[in-house]
Amino acid sequence: MVSRTAKKVIASEWQDEGEGARVRRSIGTRELPEFDPFLLLDDFYVKKPAGFPDHPHRGFETVTYMLSGAFKHEDFAGHSGVIETGGIQWMTAGRGVMHSEMPHSAEEAHGIQLWINLPKSEKMVEPAYQDRDKKDIPVVSKNGATVKVIAGESLGAKSEVVTRTPAYYLDVHLEKGAKFNQPLPKGWNTFAYVLSGAVHFGPDTEGQVVPKYSTVVFNDGDCVDAKNNGDDITQFVLIAGKPIGEPVVRRGPFVMNTSEEIQQAFKDFRSGQNGFEKANDWRLRK
Repeated sequence: MVSRTAKKVIASEWQDEGEGARVRRSIGTRELPEFDPFLLLDDFYVKKPAGFPDHPHRGFETVTYMLSGAFKHEDFAGHSGVIETGGIQWMTAGRGVMHSEMPHSAEEAHGIQLWINLPKSEKMVEPAYQDRDKKDIPVVSKNGATVKVIAGESLGAKSEVVTRTPAYYLDVHLEKGAKFNQPLPKGWNTFAYVLSGAVHFGPDTEGQVVPKYSTVVFNDGDCVDAKNNGDDITQFVLIAGKPIGEPVVRRGPFVMNTSEEIQQAFKDFRSGQNGFEKANDWRLRK
């Protein structure tokens, strides 16, 4: 099997987002505007009264993974709930969602939000949610590597999350000296984001050490090899997706294939039509 090597390493950039929130962003920056099918990767830190109040989406999916604290989610169709520590929400915005994402308690909420594009044929589907608590996500350990399988499969464990755009999403912890090998479909775009420690990615002779809060984009291959050469436990998320290969036009919260479709999305949102019928009433609920 051909082990993927590092193509580029990007240090995450701090920026303001929402109302008073701070995020470390790597995908969705000038250095890496997108990585088909991935549109954005934010490592967010939010404490009341900051958060992400009412805002719309169309044309893609958001995946929110809570690392600590909890987030309350609420949308204009009556869907609401709390994403607790270790839980995820896989939201298909489809033709239109207006929602809010706010800290649930006084504790700082820390998590990762990933935006995944949808193909043209799926952009106007009805919105949908896949919520999973920590206990519902498979976890498997082998030789010092512990893997939480959020999407896809690893070390014999398989996630039940259905991905409209085929994808893997793994949270990996490596003990001192541990190695991890993950087969992935050839041709899929793959990256890793390091949350703690430093991780050696790639074959021993061509590998690269990637530090905390950095994203590594991989060249093509059959698998990803990772190793912890340090003294402390390391943590990273490994994410891979099948490229869609279609034009991407994005403006703010909308991601479509043409400028005309973006203009239509704004028109639909402002006039409350084609998926946004409940938006105006929901804005006035408080």
